[in-house]
Amino acid sequence: MYANSRSISSAQTTIHEQLFMLVDKHARSQFQKPIMPYNKEAFDASIAAWTRAGNAPLILDAGCGVGLSSLHLATRYPDSFIIGVDQSADRLSRNTQWRGDTPDNLITVRADLVDYWRLLQTAGVQLARHYILYPNPWPKVGQLARRWHGHAVFPTLASLGGELECRSNWRIYIEEFAAALAHLSGQAVTCESYVTEAPITPFERKYIASGHSLWRCRLNLGCLNRSKFIEKVDMLGEINGKSTVY
Repeated sequence: MYANSRSISSAQTTIHEQLFMLVDKHARSQFQKPIMPYNKEAFDASIAAWTRAGNAPLILDAGCGVGLSSLHLATRYPDSFIIGVDQSADRLSRNTQWRGDTPDNLITVRADLVDYWRLLQTAGVQLARHYILYPNPWPKVGQLARRWHGHAVFPTLASLGGELECRSNWRIYIEEFAAALAHLSGQAVTCESYVTEAPITPFERKYIASGHSLWRCRLNLGCLNRSKFIEKVDMLGEINGKSTVY
């Protein structure tokens, strides 16, 4: 019963024709949606925990679900501090089937990623690693703006630096994410097949058991690339006209 995940079905067969237009629009615009108070409280609590841990290299597990991936990352990178963020309190409270003690270099918080990413940027926090593992693919053709690379927050999450990695069982999602990231950063990013015998999320485990192919893209944005990223965004604004606010 566990290996019963259906493959993603979509009328879309290649990168969305409006992807770059949407990325450019978001890069030259100011995203000014108000920050919700509960997200600010969660952000402050997680940053306080990181500070108490000595400001170790910071890893963000964005959309961590039940937090199993965060636990694996905390074990894999013991000299780093991991913050797992998910918008669902129910998911965060579920049994992760984790064996062993909970690592000390980890905190999970309930927050909306759209606000959390913007709060990180406003605070000037730079990530060492940034994982976006198996996000909702929103596979319908008309759902591009709901995918992270088509969302208004994409330039913000891409500006946080570090080793950014996204995984999915839908190849087009990763092809689009890689193309959008390359478009913003000016660096080569490719979609690659991903094979592992040690899955770190429940979805990853289930997709493997169901015989799905897995895909990922990775880019080391680093701290030094932040200025190049900002220059790229400024250039897009000059090419496409005056910035907008929405």
